[in-house]
Amino acid sequence: MQILLKIVDLFLHLDKYLSEVISTYGLWTYALLFFVIFMETGFVVTPFLPGDSLIFAAGTFAALGALNPFVLYILLAGAAILGDTANYWIGHAIGERAFSGEIKWIKKEYMERTHAFFEKHGGKTIFLARFVPIIRTFAPFVAGVGEMTYGYFLSYNVFGGLTWVALFLSAGYFFSNIPFVKHNFSLVIIAIILISIVPMIVEAWKTRKKTR
Repeated sequence: MQILLKIVDLFLHLDKYLSEVISTYGLWTYALLFFVIFMETGFVVTPFLPGDSLIFAAGTFAALGALNPFVLYILLAGAAILGDTANYWIGHAIGERAFSGEIKWIKKEYMERTHAFFEKHGGKTIFLARFVPIIRTFAPFVAGVGEMTYGYFLSYNVFGGLTWVALFLSAGYFFSNIPFVKHNFSLVIIAIILISIVPMIVEAWKTRKKTR
């Protein structure tokens, strides 16, 4: 329970924590941001890490001059693309066993939800999943399990990674000067999270309706 509360606090006060990291570690902040985004997209056991909200928060600090927006974009887009690539090959190595429920660290419910997303959107899932938490982490893994050809996967992966980072980084950069965003950062982060999970809720509702 304490861990969950810490994660929630981290999400809601990303501006405070990121400010502390920048003041303490300076240029090493870029490496930390790269690592977090890589982990969030690269491993099915880390979907709880901040993705959209962290990139948005990084954009706000870039607007303040604390971080370089161009360096941020290159590093975070690279982390997103490399993370999905690692996730794809992990799924490819594990294969169909991922759906058996025998592997404890793979949540079967998320696998099935992501599979349903694939059934509806096909290869475009790799691009669309970038904007949906949890599905974002499981989509490249499921693509590897399903033996989607790597060349086909890579095209959606690169396009999705570049677009995802550009959207949230520029949103943080350009909206950071709005007084409401400055004084209600936690509310903005909550809004980003809620908007991001809407597609997942809709898909889950449709799947349950079909099952019934």
